[in-house]
Amino acid sequence: MRDPGLQPARTRLAWRRTTLSCTVAAVLATKTVLHGGIGPLGIVAAALCLLVWLGFLAVAHRRITALALHEAAPPPLSRRGATMAALCTVALAVFAAALVV
Repeated sequence: MRDPGLQPARTRLAWRRTTLSCTVAAVLATKTVLHGGIGPLGIVAAALCLLVWLGFLAVAHRRITALALHEAAPPPLSRRGATMAALCTVALAVFAAALVV
């Protein structure tokens, strides 16, 4: 049996850092959208930011809780989970790019 060392702990911390940066992107995007006043488009954009953030948070939470610190390797990420994480990351990147433009 292989000694996992600190790899599971590092992976868990990486998921937490990614979740924190997604949280910051979602909060900044929502703040920017609602800064000019609350209109119908602003409410839809803020709700979309919240929905994408909650989706990524669900995937990250499921992945963090699946990591057992005593196991040599975590269980593989499901295709659905990987797709959801990728789509949420791309959506948050689009929101971040919209902040700049």
